Amino acid sequence: MTNLPPPAEELRLLDAELRQLDLRRAVLLRRREWLVHTLRTGAARQPGRGAGATPWSDPPRAGASAGAALRPEASAPGVQNVLLVLGGVLLTVAAIAFTLVSWGHLGIGGRALVLGTLTVAALGAPAVLLRRGLRSTAEAVSALGTALTVLDAYALHEVAFTGADGVGYTAAASAVLAGLWAAYGLLMAAPAPAGKAARDGSAAAGARPGLRHPLPLAVATAHLPLLLWALAAGAGPHTVTAVLLATAAGGTAVALRAAPVPVRVVAVVGALGMGVAGVLSAGWLCWNASDPGTAARAAVLLAGAAGLALAVGRFVPHADAARGAALAAGLCLVAGAGGVLRAAVPGEWIVPGCLACAIALLAVHRTPLRRPLRQGLALASAAVQCVAVLWAVPLVAGTLLGPAARSARPWSGRPENVRDAVFSALPWPPYASTVPLVLAAVAAVLLVAGRNTVRHRAAAVVALVLGWAAVLVLPVVLQLPYVAGLVAQGTVVAAALALAGWAGRGEQRPSPPTLTALLLALVTSVGLAFLALASEPATIGVLASLTVLFGVAGRRPGLAPFTAPAALVHATALACAVGASAGWQPQHTALLVLVVPAVAVLLASRTGGSGAAVPVEAAGAAAGLLALALAVTDPPMLAVVLSLGGVLTAATALRPERRPAGWAAAALFLLAAWVRLAAWDVTTPEAYTLPVTGPALVVGYLRRRRDPAASSWTAYGAGLAVTLVPSLLATWDDRHWLRPLLLGVAALVVTLAGARHRLQAPLVLGGGALALVTLHELAPYLAQVVGALPRWVPLALAGLLLLVLGATYEQRLREARRLRDALGRLR
Repeated sequence: MTNLPPPAEELRLLDAELRQLDLRRAVLLRRREWLVHTLRTGAARQPGRGAGATPWSDPPRAGASAGAALRPEASAPGVQNVLLVLGGVLLTVAAIAFTLVSWGHLGIGGRALVLGTLTVAALGAPAVLLRRGLRSTAEAVSALGTALTVLDAYALHEVAFTGADGVGYTAAASAVLAGLWAAYGLLMAAPAPAGKAARDGSAAAGARPGLRHPLPLAVATAHLPLLLWALAAGAGPHTVTAVLLATAAGGTAVALRAAPVPVRVVAVVGALGMGVAGVLSAGWLCWNASDPGTAARAAVLLAGAAGLALAVGRFVPHADAARGAALAAGLCLVAGAGGVLRAAVPGEWIVPGCLACAIALLAVHRTPLRRPLRQGLALASAAVQCVAVLWAVPLVAGTLLGPAARSARPWSGRPENVRDAVFSALPWPPYASTVPLVLAAVAAVLLVAGRNTVRHRAAAVVALVLGWAAVLVLPVVLQLPYVAGLVAQGTVVAAALALAGWAGRGEQRPSPPTLTALLLALVTSVGLAFLALASEPATIGVLASLTVLFGVAGRRPGLAPFTAPAALVHATALACAVGASAGWQPQHTALLVLVVPAVAVLLASRTGGSGAAVPVEAAGAAAGLLALALAVTDPPMLAVVLSLGGVLTAATALRPERRPAGWAAAALFLLAAWVRLAAWDVTTPEAYTLPVTGPALVVGYLRRRRDPAASSWTAYGAGLAVTLVPSLLATWDDRHWLRPLLLGVAALVVTLAGARHRLQAPLVLGGGALALVTLHELAPYLAQVVGALPRWVPLALAGLLLLVLGATYEQRLREARRLRDALGRLR
């Protein structure tokens, strides 16, 4: 016995076979078109193609040879579709023109007869055309018929219903047209009788393809009647919104039930458009209601929209679509509840109420809903929680940044409460009294929801930040006294450091929670230091407490890279505050600030090799630069500060890994000497250069002892040039004999030393300096001699010199080469 497949499987097989037949028919039509074109142009076979060429070969390409037939640029189906569309458009335009212009020339009978005949003919002809396989022509004619039905409705209004309201008549006409088009589409899509299929002997006759456009057009038109009827009846905004949502529900039902793809696409687009419009209208009505009853009516509409979205998510097969529908449903529910709360409770409780509704959505995880629906509702809850956190950002930012305004007017007087101290230069955000509650609730939700997930650490970090923000703004919201606010923020710093120590115990590297706690402690301490600027005792007490607190926390190796530099920074600020409190000048306060770099050098020497050494040294260097900035207006004190800085840098250079710091120490000592000399009004350049030359020559000597291959220019060139060049420049303007004499003696000694040890740099620099000093001393006498001689004598001597050089040119070249080689052999 033959096993027949199920109807659905048999239908799928028939559709596949029909598609194959359509493709084969298109190939045959294309081949026939090319053959007809070839016969009409009288072209022979393509040259070069042998006897093996068959009638089924590909048509020759245009331009392949001179005698080849040109391939047409448009296919026959394409030309057919263009002609059909153009003809349908022209007929439709003609019908419209006839209806609008020539309507009055005919009587009632003639009008009905003309339009009725045209409509019936246009709607009935596609049945015959489809039976003969002319589907494109049938589509064009049926499109003309559907357009004529619209004209029939217009003509009926102008003749029989002239007194009817335009909007109401349009609503009724659109409903009737949608029904007629739907029935027409279903009728034209019905399969042919079985006998006809048997007589034709083809599968195509048994499953004749129907028309494409009537059903989508009917679905699109069906979205209009309810809305137009509501507008014609003068319905209120709530009724119009309900109509929009009801229409969206109908479109959704069609989209879920309809089989043809075009119908589903039109239904989905229409349902989305009507649904979005309805939700926006309901949300606007709910959040602008003047009383709870009106808001509740709009909230019911939002709840209906949410139910519709959940129904879509329940039946739609795609997980992403179901997730998106559940997200929209959750937002609608929260928006409805928020609108009712806005009209019923004070403004401070609107955001907490919406947040409570969002948190309640998380209860769906214990329901038997589909997983995509649960995920979508959870996403809606998360979105509302994010909006609530963003609403709290202005208060948190103001609490952190507001105290910085005190730096412009420190110690201006203690305010009454901490809110006056924080928001002295910033406006108070509206409805901010419930911000701590909102932040704490979101933090608790994160802790509970993320404890058993793979992202529990990230959830813990975010919850820690939110909890910190809630505690930070709580004193400001409660308007605690100023001292109580300082104590509260100090407690936050201590708690954050304790949490960082507890979370980081046994860790080689700080984990994200530990780093977050440290960062929160640092940020809070900075805000606390600025907040304490309102009062002198508070400033000193807070800075001292922060220094001790971070110093104690720095005893833990894992926290030291963060807390030890923070302790030094707070100690620097404490030194400045103590100096200002004592009435010291800034240059005297600089000496107190230098205590911080000294402590940093001591700490770095004890923590050498650990990760805290570099941050501690950086903090100490920053404090040293601040001390220099404080003392820059007093040169004697600046020299002292530079000297002490050089001592501290030299102490740092004693450590093997910090040997390069010795260069910085030498530079500081040199700068200190120069500043001290400038403060004494010393203008002799040798006083500035000799302190550089001596150490430089000693360093060069040690360098050549360690590395005999080092050049004399590297070892001694810079040290000698530092003194010889400025002294030479000063000699040319010096009219006394002592400087030239001493410089000449020094240059002679350097030259002899270079000759004795065969060193190039001392020999060249010393000899050059000696020659220039000698020239400077003999210049007046040479000028007198030149002035006493006749003017022709210098010219004669120059000519004689040129003759002698020319006569002995080759010999002079050899001597110059020997001199160059001799200098080259020096080191």
